[in-house]
Amino acid sequence: MTGIGVEAGAQAARSRALAVLRIRSRALAVALLPAAVAVVLLAGGSTGHLVGGVWDAARLVMSVLGVLVLLAAGVIALVVARARPAVSPTVAIAEEAAPDLYRMVRDLADRLDVPAPSAIALTPDCDSWLEDRTHPAHGPPPQEGRDDEIAGAGGSHRRVPAAPVLVIGSPFLWWMRVGELRAVLAPVVAGTGPSAHPDIAAARRFVRGLDAAVAVGSTPGRCPLTRVLCAGVASVARVMLRGCREHAALMERGVAAAAAERAQAVDYGLRIVAQEQVGLAYAGWDRLLTRVALPAWRMGRWPSRLDAGVVAALTELSRRDRLAEGFASRLGERPACDLLEEPGTIDEAASLLAARLFHGGPAENGPDWAPVDWQEYPEEVVDRKWRLDAARLHRVLDAQGVTHTPSTTAPDSHAPTLARVLTHLSASHHPAPEPPSTHQAGPALDASAPAAAPSNTPAAADGETLPQEPPASASASDDESVTAGTGRRTTVEGEAETLAAALTAELAREEATTSHPRSTPEITSDATLWDDTALPLFPLQPPRTARELLTDHVTAMVCCAAIDTAGATPGLDWLDGPSLLINGERAADLTPRVLSLVEDGDPAPLRAWLVKSGIRPEKPVRLV
Repeated sequence: MTGIGVEAGAQAARSRALAVLRIRSRALAVALLPAAVAVVLLAGGSTGHLVGGVWDAARLVMSVLGVLVLLAAGVIALVVARARPAVSPTVAIAEEAAPDLYRMVRDLADRLDVPAPSAIALTPDCDSWLEDRTHPAHGPPPQEGRDDEIAGAGGSHRRVPAAPVLVIGSPFLWWMRVGELRAVLAPVVAGTGPSAHPDIAAARRFVRGLDAAVAVGSTPGRCPLTRVLCAGVASVARVMLRGCREHAALMERGVAAAAAERAQAVDYGLRIVAQEQVGLAYAGWDRLLTRVALPAWRMGRWPSRLDAGVVAALTELSRRDRLAEGFASRLGERPACDLLEEPGTIDEAASLLAARLFHGGPAENGPDWAPVDWQEYPEEVVDRKWRLDAARLHRVLDAQGVTHTPSTTAPDSHAPTLARVLTHLSASHHPAPEPPSTHQAGPALDASAPAAAPSNTPAAADGETLPQEPPASASASDDESVTAGTGRRTTVEGEAETLAAALTAELAREEATTSHPRSTPEITSDATLWDDTALPLFPLQPPRTARELLTDHVTAMVCCAAIDTAGATPGLDWLDGPSLLINGERAADLTPRVLSLVEDGDPAPLRAWLVKSGIRPEKPVRLV
């Protein structure tokens, strides 16, 4: 059944590839049609059959039209053939740097009876695929006298497509065991078989060329004439690409089906376990990037061992999650990163590329873009981030003219304190003094006089007492209470919104002055094949809202006060990122108390937490 499935998938892919090539042939036929009509008209005139003024005019028109169409078709064909297809940014792995990995992939290809990939590269993501890089712009031409790996020595002179490059997700190498990685790569490597078919390879080149031609039309910085020509070429390429899109998608689906069927015979039982590891690796990688790496990237530092960090994160997840208890036992097996000669160097290159793709950082180290080890992360990133945020918060308060909290120690009366922030955000939470009453219809009563019986309690005819209407003064008092409460809440929200907006503006000014350069050298040989003018290519999170920024800054101020007055320490949680450690325990209940202060102006929960933790809000803190 496996052979039947492979043959069915491959046959479906070939039929769709032929459909794509037929679209190319039709486009060529349309381009040649005016020239063919002109040739017929010219031949008819030379033989004396098509004579007369009408035929002479038709010959002239069709000849001019045929020449113009041929020129336009030639330009389009040249752009499609020469345009550089998009290439995924990866870290190239030479065979000398990973001989065991190359040996494992070749053995896997032999077991699957398919051509081995031409090279191996890593991507900072949880995915693996084959990528064709046979375009002349993707690398130097083959060396003369070198036998083709697919055609073999003494093969025919017919052009045989080179095998694609195997791209492996770098987290897989560090988290998976060798057997699991082989099982995961089996269906990917099996795809080199259909890729070697001439029709499928030609169809893929045609589709990639059309896609590259469409991209040429949107390239900025061209002269007006060139821009118009490129826009015309892109329009024609877009029409043809739209016509063959469905066939190309079904072709790739057939290739994937054939590869999956072929790979079922290789490590089938292990593949089920390996797929579980793929999902786990993706979850850990996502949390590591968003919770741990992103705070460091935002302050100009990039963790240099992200792949090693994902192992720590997933190990911690296995420890916390009872459903993942079995995953910890597999850590004693040989990790796939042992297939690399220098895993630390490759991890560093992949980490830097991840910072570029997901954050838009520079391609090289610099004063404002330096690597950081995991051992240094709490001190170099967490503590520094908190103090930078606290300093920014106090600068904004100074700019708004917010006074410092009075202190008994005169030298420190203007030092930055947490009490200043608490007082400012909760100043309007306390009840305001009641305004003088405006409902004084009569003279004031003597306090010593006995209380008069209420005169607004009429008796009913049958002896029942009717419900007593509230006095006008009570209604006015209730209205004033509601109005005062609403006013207090509005004041709290107004102060918080003003401070949050000022923090947002201050942070935007800082980022504008320390923006990362874009035109720096790349880290790997194949990183120059992709356009890096619009980094980050895959932003992790949308920009933070003003309220989120204010919450982060107040939390940072609380953490600084805890470190300076209560002996707390900055820490790193592999799943949640920067954390505050009080007496060696993570302070996981801080965020809701800060939110109560920021959103409601209620400092009571936070003050109670400060007292319980031994934090002195009136004491000065050290800022950067």
